[in-house]
Amino acid sequence: MANLKLLKKKVLISGANGLLGQKLVERFSKDHEVHGLDITPGSLLDIDGYKYLQADITERRSLLDVAKSVGPDIILNAAAYTNVDASEEDKEICWKVNVIGVQNLAHAAKSAGAFLVHISTDYVFDGVDGNYNEESIPNPLGYYGRSKLAGENELVGSGAEYAILRTMVLYGVGQGLRLNFATWLVEQLRAGKPVKIVDDQFGHPTLADDLALAVHKVAELRSTGIFHVTGSEYGSRYDFAVTLSRVFGFDQSLISRIKTSDLNQKAPRPLNSSFNLSRCKNELGLELCNIEQGIRALKQQLAGQA
Repeated sequence: MANLKLLKKKVLISGANGLLGQKLVERFSKDHEVHGLDITPGSLLDIDGYKYLQADITERRSLLDVAKSVGPDIILNAAAYTNVDASEEDKEICWKVNVIGVQNLAHAAKSAGAFLVHISTDYVFDGVDGNYNEESIPNPLGYYGRSKLAGENELVGSGAEYAILRTMVLYGVGQGLRLNFATWLVEQLRAGKPVKIVDDQFGHPTLADDLALAVHKVAELRSTGIFHVTGSEYGSRYDFAVTLSRVFGFDQSLISRIKTSDLNQKAPRPLNSSFNLSRCKNELGLELCNIEQGIRALKQQLAGQA
């Protein structure tokens, strides 16, 4: 019998130390030879057989050297500059990561003959109409959204074989991570601290584990093009906070409503970036968690960390 280990496909995951990156490493390690890369010195995960490399996707030569040494069949890009407000000032670093980095990964994928799965965002849309499908015309409001759209365009024109998964409001639990919207809410409400949450920003909260599952399915099927992949339920940030409070048994009176305009944020936000998820459901056969299901999974994961 052939050694099954020799038959495993090689996967290179950029942004491997981030929330989604960690979920991708965990999921793909079950049936692939996984190599993770990030700009930080060491891996935040300890998984048998997992190999970690320190590299910067904005440096083409070093990235190509890594790709050549690994020889990946699949490249997954979970790396991004995601600070929406800081993007308005730190434009150079935002562009380097979200555009030049994607350009370099696409070049590496084409050189290696690898399939590249790239993660993008609802911020490529203006949030005026909502119910966006994959053919809807993007119209980003801020620099972050413009950089992510430019990254998509680099990949589309690169000649590499690719899939782009647009998602939003990503949350979940990982090792050594900064807080995301859901874990920040848990921390604040558990401590009895009041929170003000916008009730006029609508979208699909997405559990990181679910998105990793979708990436695995796309890579497995080698499905090309753009996919909208998010949690199945649409709601406001306030709706999410109220559901989280109820599921965790926190004091709901700590949550008060505000409007996006009250926050005086540097970058404009799309207010209604709801997605049409038909392609995800019909072509990938996936329907991800609704809001309550995702929060219950989050609660279980946090309990496992305690």
